[in-house]
Amino acid sequence: MTNYRGAPPPEDPPHRRSRLVIGNWKMNPAQLPEATALARAATGLGSAAVTVGVAPPAAWLIPVADSLRGSDVLLFGQDVHWEEKGAFTGQVSAPMLVGVANGTIVGHSEVRRDQGDDDARVARKAAAALRSGLRVVYCLGESLEERQRGETDAVIARQVREGLGAIEKDLLSALDGTWRLAVAYEPIWAIGSGVPASGAQVSEAIATLRAELGRVGVDGEAVSVLYGGSVSASSVAEFAGADGVDGALVGGASLKADEFAAIVRAFR
Repeated sequence: MTNYRGAPPPEDPPHRRSRLVIGNWKMNPAQLPEATALARAATGLGSAAVTVGVAPPAAWLIPVADSLRGSDVLLFGQDVHWEEKGAFTGQVSAPMLVGVANGTIVGHSEVRRDQGDDDARVARKAAAALRSGLRVVYCLGESLEERQRGETDAVIARQVREGLGAIEKDLLSALDGTWRLAVAYEPIWAIGSGVPASGAQVSEAIATLRAELGRVGVDGEAVSVLYGGSVSASSVAEFAGADGVDGALVGGASLKADEFAAIVRAFR
């Protein structure tokens, strides 16, 4: 499929886990020239070892797509609606997004918090995106209170079961051999705190996540799992080499071109 950028998206890699670093710009930057400059700075960072993506605000998607035209940087939406069209003010559907971007994030903790998304709603968004041919970065993770109560494994199991497990089996089975789904483990207590999870904490959570994916019919060992939560150039070494970590979903640090480049290099 050829999208707005004038070229088909990069071919899927062989049946192996892709290493991915995706910059989630959230509601930034405020000015379009800053957005296009950030996009241009991301070109050339990818390699055979790691794929790079950016997720700008919806208002900047088309101009950023123009800036990335001809590059190997993947373009993501930050969220998507589960319906194809209708009276949903302020929303973007998967059929709209597929003409511009390569994929979308779903289930980010800030969207869950601000829009009341539960696992069932996130599953509907993911299914709509997959059905339209978009790649999906599916976010999940526990709160500080849940971790302190020793409920991390149970929360991850529930989010996988009630979220990804609710997606039609034919959509999930069609993922085999392709990079169509990545999961971002983002402990809510680490996001924006400046204090990322430790490598050991991340590896333990991801081991649980992969096992739970298998229980809902997804090959957990074939799905790329990213870490998200106060990722920075100074913290990336803590988890870049941690067992089971295939990349990062980067927030604030992705707004600094040099820092984002350093994070990408850590996964090469």
